Amino acid sequence: MIKEIVVDVDIRETRVAILEDKELAEIYFERDNEERIVGNIYKGRVADVLPGMQATFVDVGLEKNVFLHVSDLLPLVADKKKKEDLAIQQIVQPGQQIMVQITKGPVGTKGARATCDINLPGRYLVLMLTVSHVGVSRRINENKERKRLKNIAHQIKPQDKGVIVRTAAANKPRSELEKDFDFLIKLWKKIKHHYNTKQAPALIHRDLNLVNKLVRDKFTTQVDRMLINEEEEYQSIQELLDFISPQLKSRVKLYDKERPIFKYYQIESAIEEIMQRKVWLDCGGYIVIDNTEALTSIDINTGKYVGSKDLADTVLKTNIEAAKEIARQLKLRDIGGIIIIDFIDMDNRADQQEVLATLEEELKKDKTKSTILGLTQLGLVEMTRKKEKEGVAKFLQSPCPYCEGHGQILSADTVALKAIRSLKELFKKNDEEAVLIEVNPQVASRLIGLGGNNLKELEAELQRHIYVRGSEELHREDIEVIELGSKEEIAKLALPVSKGEQVTVEIEEAHVTNKEDGIARLEGFIIEVIDGGKLIGKTVKVEIVKLYRTYAKAEIVKRIST
Repeated sequence: MIKEIVVDVDIRETRVAILEDKELAEIYFERDNEERIVGNIYKGRVADVLPGMQATFVDVGLEKNVFLHVSDLLPLVADKKKKEDLAIQQIVQPGQQIMVQITKGPVGTKGARATCDINLPGRYLVLMLTVSHVGVSRRINENKERKRLKNIAHQIKPQDKGVIVRTAAANKPRSELEKDFDFLIKLWKKIKHHYNTKQAPALIHRDLNLVNKLVRDKFTTQVDRMLINEEEEYQSIQELLDFISPQLKSRVKLYDKERPIFKYYQIESAIEEIMQRKVWLDCGGYIVIDNTEALTSIDINTGKYVGSKDLADTVLKTNIEAAKEIARQLKLRDIGGIIIIDFIDMDNRADQQEVLATLEEELKKDKTKSTILGLTQLGLVEMTRKKEKEGVAKFLQSPCPYCEGHGQILSADTVALKAIRSLKELFKKNDEEAVLIEVNPQVASRLIGLGGNNLKELEAELQRHIYVRGSEELHREDIEVIELGSKEEIAKLALPVSKGEQVTVEIEEAHVTNKEDGIARLEGFIIEVIDGGKLIGKTVKVEIVKLYRTYAKAEIVKRIST
């Protein structure tokens, strides 16, 4: 199997895809407007202690306080023998300062989860600060190698700390493991210094960014190649590999083709498929994936597949292929929680066991823990998969305002980023100095930004003039290029009014920050009507007094409707 990591770096979003035999296996996103918190370590202050839940909420300076169960607080108990008998109020009290590490990011309306059991991951080892234990990754199968690594770990660790040997440590010399351990010990001393000198709530250790974390955790000798499209991040990876795995530096390549990297490797189309309910199988059958608040249901259908033998054989082959694809989709979409699978009915018990065995075998390839609970009386397969963060679809999409949340569409942020990528591709093929695009007003506001700052940054980056027009008639996912041309031509087309011109408009809403003024739109162009905030729904004649790139200011000349 050929395994590749493809990295698409942009100033607004970084995307990393893991390909197996050219097929998308995993996808990761990191946006500049979203704070990374999993793995971070904070000096927090206990806000609430809830004896009835045996839990506490700790203020670490985030939007929501983080949640800790009593089991997450046991490292604070000095007397190990009393651990099982203590109630949570005997361990922590409101106002107490404690060190916590985020183990799970916010999911939906729930805040992050944290623990006092601090772990520091390195390239080959994970340093455990609160337990004296040695473990070896289950993915290292050879008994002799497991024993060697376990002996080394016992020899290099102090008595009061623990170590987990990671998969990447297989067949590595002792010197490499010692080097990694020394780095983690120095990092721990630095964290303790920050804890002792900073006031709670405070961030005292930030985990690596997405690219460096994946280089540390997933870029091993099993990966044939890593491709990256940005020079600065490429150099950063090379510097990190100098320290952790110099032998892998030659496998990192700088992408130098004109076509966008994710389009060249057909990852853009694969991402779009992730958000589809229906997934076609090679045999002609298909599976349907539906997510709800309580669980994820997966249904299998024979579709176009009619088989070549008999009905039982057709059903078995469809179900086996579906089992393989389901395991892939759970990992790719990062679906967690309760999962119910409705395979096509099989009367033969041996066929049922074969399908379940196939599903179990495929799930072993997934690092995230899953458990198959068996068949229900209705013939449904019940299983669970650990839920560590929001799935890919939840990240890329938001509830649809057109159907009141019954379906999903791309979020305004995602469409804005898509528009930017389209503009970059457009300007590679055209030398025109300006463009006018039309998008949904929500997307337009993301592209323009507060005071036009986002648009200014984009124009500086592309060295072109970009005019954005919002249109309520456009679906949020639509992006239309209206015209390319000179700056003068596009400016004239983009601005439907001129200074001193009088136009008739309907005031639609009050200004967001200045309630005295009203907002009207003319061909998607925003007109701020001075003193029009109390005339929402009224038609007025206004005169344009100031004209800007993205909006105009107007004074009321005549009130037409009352």
